[in-house]
Amino acid sequence: MSLTSPAVESSIRGRIGCDARSGHYAVPRRYRLYLAPACPTCLEIAVTHSLLDLGDTLPVTLLPAVPDAPGGGYAALLPLYEATSHHYPGPAAAPVLSDGWTGRIVSTYVPDILHDLSVRFGGAGPELRPRGSEDEIGALALLCARDISGNAEIAGRPATGPEAGDRALHTLFAALDDLEQRLEGRQFVLGGAAPTAADVQLWVTLVQLDTVHRPHLDTVAARCVSHYPRLWDYARRLAALPAFGAHLDLAAVAAKYHARCPCPAGSPGTGKGQLG
Repeated sequence: MSLTSPAVESSIRGRIGCDARSGHYAVPRRYRLYLAPACPTCLEIAVTHSLLDLGDTLPVTLLPAVPDAPGGGYAALLPLYEATSHHYPGPAAAPVLSDGWTGRIVSTYVPDILHDLSVRFGGAGPELRPRGSEDEIGALALLCARDISGNAEIAGRPATGPEAGDRALHTLFAALDDLEQRLEGRQFVLGGAAPTAADVQLWVTLVQLDTVHRPHLDTVAARCVSHYPRLWDYARRLAALPAFGAHLDLAAVAAKYHARCPCPAGSPGTGKGQLG
């Protein structure tokens, strides 16, 4: 287990190995996930956990929508962080994968948690990382994080200048155009017969775009976001699946947002988006 530089983002990074020699290895009910319902990375883990049918193998504890500890963390996680790293520089934040045998945290690093859920724990669900799809999944993750979420956030900032805002919107809509075309004739974004990690990533990104970013865009841009029929039909179709929709807590998203910011008109939770 290691800590990354606090200057970037402090993460506790342990891994689940393949056997007892690794220290952490897959044992039913040894580990526990702590997830916050309004956190997009927690939502990605929750959907992955459900798709893999890990409910009996890896229990989940849901945290409050609004962090309740100093620095934006959770009081329930403080003992785990203190036992793992007494001088941990960040808040007691979710998500957390903990080890019940040691009372310590295995990992807070989302890409590792997602990978280990799929590869080490498996389950009765679909193969979320099919062999040969690694590059496609990675490229889709980059497009979601950088071109969609990153640029939607830039475009929605009041202090963003016109040129920066226009560039951000151009990149955002180019990414949405690409996905709209990619989904033609496809049920899932990589074209297979079952959802993969790419679908989980894209769906969570669309949830964030609809519930958090869209209300902060100007009227024209917000209206343009809705003009992607294949993309939003895809998002609603996935939301209708229990593994996805059961974890979509719009009230929690609104509660977390309003706990941090004043509630101007058009802020999250005040208007109907594509997902309800």
